[in-house]
Amino acid sequence: MNDYLAFPTSMTLNSLPDEEQHNHSELLRHLTSEFSRPSTGWNFSYLKGRMEEQLNLLPWNYEATVRALLPNSKGLLDMGTGSGEFLASLNPLPPDTCATEGWAPNIAIARQRLKPFGVTVTAITDNDVRLPLNDSRFDLIINRHEPYIVYEVHRLLKRGGLFVTQQVGEKDNIELNKLLGAPEHLGYREWHVEQACSELKTAGFTILEKQEAFIETKFYDVGAIVYYLKAIPWQVEDFTVEKYSKQLVNLHHKIQEEGFLSVQSHRFFIMAQKEK
Repeated sequence: MNDYLAFPTSMTLNSLPDEEQHNHSELLRHLTSEFSRPSTGWNFSYLKGRMEEQLNLLPWNYEATVRALLPNSKGLLDMGTGSGEFLASLNPLPPDTCATEGWAPNIAIARQRLKPFGVTVTAITDNDVRLPLNDSRFDLIINRHEPYIVYEVHRLLKRGGLFVTQQVGEKDNIELNKLLGAPEHLGYREWHVEQACSELKTAGFTILEKQEAFIETKFYDVGAIVYYLKAIPWQVEDFTVEKYSKQLVNLHHKIQEEGFLSVQSHRFFIMAQKEK
């Protein structure tokens, strides 16, 4: 956190004076505690005041778009519902509403939160290439930050049905990887708005709307970075405080000097329609 004292990052721990060794050890203990703190879904409310995402600067509004489409939908699928907080906020929901979730800690939470709304939450894995849901079941499929198989989306939608997605692009927060000396591929293939649109068109969709944006995210302490990276393990797949301790100390020092760390978040938005 910002009240941790800065110390010479060019020195090894054993060469530091006793007091500075203590500060160094306290910082790493704090970061380990942040790494161990539980997180649920794409929810960073714990980092309020410590991380600032300028999502209000995105040139589209995912939530408003989805809400506007709900009154005309009888069947809704939320892909990657997280802990269900967003889907619950959309109530009243279409009579046939389902959700999927692949992260084990979220599944029980989502089921409990969405049960009062009559929503079935289906647990999935990365190996599932076909969801246990009937063909042409949904008028609307929504997806925020969840991988998808384009032909599965096509199979599950009724003719004329809509797919609305906000995706995390391949260049998301890549500055963090560079500063940590971590691989920069993020586990993604080429992934940007034109690539996604090309795949959707090939599968039989018409693109109704597409947008892409890079927005600034600020971190005000290195503990916030640790918590964030733990919550999104695909960013730095081998991330631990121990493995990246030297780089984290350097980031702490940088934030102490500059006040915050700024990175660029990569997002894109697509609304596509299955052929009528």
